[in-house]
Parts: sequence; C-alpha cells; structure tokens
Amino acid sequence: MILRHIPFLKNVFMYSITAFGGPQAHIAMMMKIFVHKTPYVTEEELLEYNAFCQLLPGASSTQTVTLIGYKRGGVFLAILTLLVWITPACILMGAFSFLLPYIDQKALRVDIFKFIPAMAVGFLIYGSISAFNISIKNYITWIILIVCTLATFLLFKSPWIFPSLIVLSGVATNISKKRIPQTEAKPRKIKWWNIWLFAILFIIAGVTSETARKQNWENRQPISLFENIYRMGSIVFGGGHVLMPMLYEQFSVRPDIVKYKNPNVIRINKEDMMTGIGIVRAIPGPVFSIASFTGGMALQKFGPKVQFIGCIIGSISIFLPSVLLVLFFFPIWINLKKYAVIYRSLEGINAAVVGIMIAAILFIIKDISLFSFGVISVANAAIILSTFLLLKFTRIYSPFIVSGCLLLGYFL
Repeated sequence: MILRHIPFLKNVFMYSITAFGGPQAHIAMMMKIFVHKTPYVTEEELLEYNAFCQLLPGASSTQTVTLIGYKRGGVFLAILTLLVWITPACILMGAFSFLLPYIDQKALRVDIFKFIPAMAVGFLIYGSISAFNISIKNYITWIILIVCTLATFLLFKSPWIFPSLIVLSGVATNISKKRIPQTEAKPRKIKWWNIWLFAILFIIAGVTSETARKQNWENRQPISLFENIYRMGSIVFGGGHVLMPMLYEQFSVRPDIVKYKNPNVIRINKEDMMTGIGIVRAIPGPVFSIASFTGGMALQKFGPKVQFIGCIIGSISIFLPSVLLVLFFFPIWINLKKYAVIYRSLEGINAAVVGIMIAAILFIIKDISLFSFGVISVANAAIILSTFLLLKFTRIYSPFIVSGCLLLGYFL
C-alpha cells in the first residue's frame, strides 16, 4: 500500500517545502499540485474540503491536505500525509530553537524571502480564477462573492470571520429550495473512536496539568507544555496568525503577571518568542509549526535532550487535535451531504471560499511595493504576473518557481 502511494507522498513532500504564503496561498498551491498537475481530487472536492476545514478549529491547511490523503487511502494514508506535510516545517522551527542563542537577532536577515509575498499573490490569482470558473454561476453566488470579499478584507484578522462567512453563505443558498429538491437519503453509521480519543486526551491533559500545578510537581513543565498547546490547537479558529498571539500571551506575557509568578511556570523571553513568530512566516509549510519552536524554547533550560523532547511535544500537541477533529467530522459531513439542504449549501460555501481567496490577494498586495517604480516594485509586479502565467500555461513544478523567487531575493 505504501509503495503504491509513494508518488502521492512525494507530491505532498514537494508541496510541504514550497508552500509559502499562509492558508489562502496554500489552497492555490494545492489546486496546482493535487488537481491540475496530478488529479488526485477534483476542483469541487478541494474547495469543499477547504470550506469544511474552515468550520473546524485547528490548522485548516493541514486538515485539507490530510483529507486529500484520506480520500486516496483511508486513515493510514491520511496519517502519513499529515506527517510528510508537517515534518519539514517542524524540523526547521525546532532546529531554530537550538540555534537562536547563537544568532545575533538584530542582524537576522530574511531578505531572501522578500519576493515570496508577490509569488503568493500569483498563486492566489491562479487559484482564484480556477475556483471562480466552477463556483460563480448565478446571481446569489455573485452576491456572496462580493460580500465575502469585502467582509474578509475588512475583518481579515478576526478568528471568526471565516467560519461565520461560510455558514452564512450556506444559509443564503438555501433560501430557494426549488433548484435542488430533497431525495431520500439513508444515514450511515458514525465511528466515534477518534472524537472520544480527542475528548479523553483533552480531559486527561487538563486534569494532570492542574494536579501537577496544585501539588507543585517537580519538573512538571513537559506536562503543562502538552496541555497548553493541545488546548490551543483544540480551540483556535482563524489559523496561525491567531495561534501566535495566544502562544505569546501564554508563555511570554502571562508568566510576568504578578499573580501567576512561579519558578515552575513555563517562561519564554518575549524577544525570543517574537523572533520565532517572525521566522515562521518566512519558511514553507504550516504556520502551526511555531509550536515546535515554542516547545523547544519552553524546555531549553533543562538541556538539549529535554529541549528536543519539547520540540516533539509541541509538534504533536498542536496538530493532534486538528487531525482527530477532521477525521471524525468529515464522515459526518459526507453523510449530511446526502441531504439537499447541505448540497444546496455547498453552492454558497464554494462562492464564499472564492471571496476569501480574493480578499487574501487584496490583503497581501496592500503590503507589497508595487507603485514606487523602483527596482523592487518592478520585480514584484513581474513576479506576480510571471507566477500566474507559469502556473496557468506551463507544467513547471511549483518548487522551481519558489526557488527562482528565493534566488531573486538573494541577488536583488
């Protein structure tokens, strides 16, 4: 089974080392790699997976690519897909927690990544056009597209904007019931094991951490680290840019508040945490890999072996809730799709996804120099255009486009 899926896992790995730009750009890269280059899923399925994952807490890009693996080969391949996707970013961020003390943070330069936002815009334009052609078909989807674009752009940093728009868009396309009538549907049996595992881990981690705190267990930091990060991974909506302030508040701000001061509390220097938050934006892969860096920094004072364990704890505890939730709720979603109310909702949901992608283009592009008519502005415009054209009209692999942008950032 593994040998049969090696080509797919190879594509996942290539995606993992070139997926810059955050969740919205990631979906555009998935469109190129998993739909157009090699048709593992259809455009409709990819948009549906992405919209479904936006309704759940956790890492939406990670959940989406995990579902692609789930469709290809069930739970086993879904887990392998998850590991291949998160491993490069987690290794990089975990290693950075070891290297940080030896780096002059003020001299830390990431100029090599300065054209990555422009490249991400090119990917987003490509993905938006592809999704537009299959999602915007009538007046109601046009209205949803415009409203979602404006609302997302204005409230991009709100963690509730994405699930709210998706739910409301699904409701909007259910106002009329004439186009898609209800047919008889037989519900399928639901497997409860993974949601029970999610809940049991949540309860055990919370109870154990609280007991360790009250009884002041010696070296209780690994237990607290798992509980804190697992809890955040279970409740965070809005992706990595919402998770990072939560980690910063928990490990850098809260320990300095007088009533929380305790020698056994996990404490990460504010400057170190902000440096990690900056560098995770400049590497490929899931932004949730910031938890690998956080885990390493949290246990740094206990020596390299325990620090390495901290990186592992951070990596597992942040992604485990995402995968347990998505693998539990997705079969329920497939079951519900038999009902016309859900099928009608997909029309609005897909239109909302396109609106969110267009808003992401506007949100990123406002911070890119395009109109100063200098060398960097011209280069940014050229990269946006050339990225879109290469994706649209050639079969050039995404890693080559990313490599070209990195080289350009190095020399310019």
